[in-house]
Amino acid sequence: MAKFNISGIQQVGVGCENFYESWQWYIDHFGANVRILEDDTVAERMLPYTGGKAQKRHACIAVNLQGGSGFEIWQYSERKPSPVPFDIAVADTGVFGAKLRSNDVAAFHKELSASYDAVGPLSKAPDGKPTFWIRDPWGNHFQAVEDSYVFIDQGRHNGGVCGAVIGVTDMDKAVTFYSEVLGYDKVLYDQTDKFEDWSIMPGSEGRFRRVLLAPSKPQKGAFSAMFGSSTIELAEPLDRKPRKIFEGRYWGDPGFIQVCFDVTGMRALGEFCASKGHPFTVDSCPNDERFDMGEASGHFTYIEDPDGTLIEFVETQKIPVLKKLGLYIDMTKRDPLKPLPKFLFRLMGLTKIKTLQ
Repeated sequence: MAKFNISGIQQVGVGCENFYESWQWYIDHFGANVRILEDDTVAERMLPYTGGKAQKRHACIAVNLQGGSGFEIWQYSERKPSPVPFDIAVADTGVFGAKLRSNDVAAFHKELSASYDAVGPLSKAPDGKPTFWIRDPWGNHFQAVEDSYVFIDQGRHNGGVCGAVIGVTDMDKAVTFYSEVLGYDKVLYDQTDKFEDWSIMPGSEGRFRRVLLAPSKPQKGAFSAMFGSSTIELAEPLDRKPRKIFEGRYWGDPGFIQVCFDVTGMRALGEFCASKGHPFTVDSCPNDERFDMGEASGHFTYIEDPDGTLIEFVETQKIPVLKKLGLYIDMTKRDPLKPLPKFLFRLMGLTKIKTLQ
């Protein structure tokens, strides 16, 4: 029996050039208005991906309590961020899209289209469900997907992140990695064709192979009820050679910087990943010490998929509920597989952010 647990996608990292401007946009358009943590210190443990130098950064994790994973919004504080020097095309290698849960895709489309112009047309995903794509002001793409799950009703047509779209160069190798290492082993579709739902994005002409994966087993853990279900979609271009999105740039530069999974049993997970040929490339706590990030603490590690796309694991040890009252949850003193009660998330929602100062 496995001595580790992967409970779902915790967050998708988005590097930016202006922390507050980006976060405000995600609050206004996607409802990412509950701050889980915020930190403005030095990233000392990411040296393999930051030029061998510790870099100061400002980062937060924010969620939409309607249900879903979070956004990790991330900006270098002293180094000038380096945007991608070309237009990212569909299925370029790396994370080129994040999926957003919507309980009413048509209504969400109408809402966004009324106030923002970079919204693609309503279309159908390969599984026949309604979908559309949104391009944020900085060129990051998000896909609204149909999902009726609601964790805490916020009166919105959308929840948080419920998946990622990742460009790959060898679909069979990638499917093996995401199914065997991460447990996304159920194929929801595997189609090769031209796809109309990608029309808003550069490079959408031509043929692609798209595979949508989900875990075959129900995911469990402290935050699993808030996360809800999640998927990983892999995309391989068949008529052109994809470009590596982060080629020549640092982790944390603008764009989707990683997909992060919430886990327990980090040491056992590390042994398992190494046995599959994907050892940790970063380990924040090599001696099992506690790593602090602002008001929270935990243990994070990284591995790479077959194309070098970064996958993060986080084992949470402490998170704030109401910082002003000094109310925190010590995750080390509870059953890691038992979902946290919903009232704790309602308490977090009392400090919802409308406008950043």
